[in-house]
Amino acid sequence: MNIAEIFNRGGLAMWPLLILSILTLGTIFERLWFWSIVLRGETKLAEQILDAARHDWQEATELAANACDQPIGRFLYTPLQLIDTNPEIFRLALEAAADEELSAMRRGEKVLEATITMAPLLGLLGTVLGLISALSSIRLGDIGTPATMGVGLGISEALISTASGLVVAIIALAFQRLFQAFLLQQAQIFRRTGNELELTYRQEWLRQGATNEPEKTFF
Repeated sequence: MNIAEIFNRGGLAMWPLLILSILTLGTIFERLWFWSIVLRGETKLAEQILDAARHDWQEATELAANACDQPIGRFLYTPLQLIDTNPEIFRLALEAAADEELSAMRRGEKVLEATITMAPLLGLLGTVLGLISALSSIRLGDIGTPATMGVGLGISEALISTASGLVVAIIALAFQRLFQAFLLQQAQIFRRTGNELELTYRQEWLRQGATNEPEKTFF
């Protein structure tokens, strides 16, 4: 039995399952491509920007600006482009940039969630409809006679939609957990990098404040 035959025997519920499968596969491939780009050399780039910030803020800003095609670059460039700003504003800029980038990384999450919820229900609906169709032609007097021989085949075909729905939901769930793990890793990188950059900025701010402070005269 090939895929086309299995699909035809699954009933009407196979069509919405097919649509969900196409949307899910498209989302999975797009997210895999996205994360393969994001995770490539990200830690090294963050370390380069932090090292530059410790001795030259202009160099750090330029490095972050050149890396704005990466989430970590946009995240660090947002506060670095501010000039002589208060440390609290610097921190707020870091938090706002992190929220924006992490929110963008959740793209496609709703599609996977919908598939996880709807695919098993559609499969179950297809099975119920198949059972109704298989049992509707049976009369009490036909039980045990050759007239009921095709019922078992009808029931097995009705279960195809349930199995298909479960397979689609399991695949969507597996990749959703994988992408959530990537997102958690990104949140940790943003938190660690942002804390180090904020600490460096506060130290520089205090140093400049001490340098520019006028001499005190004692009477």
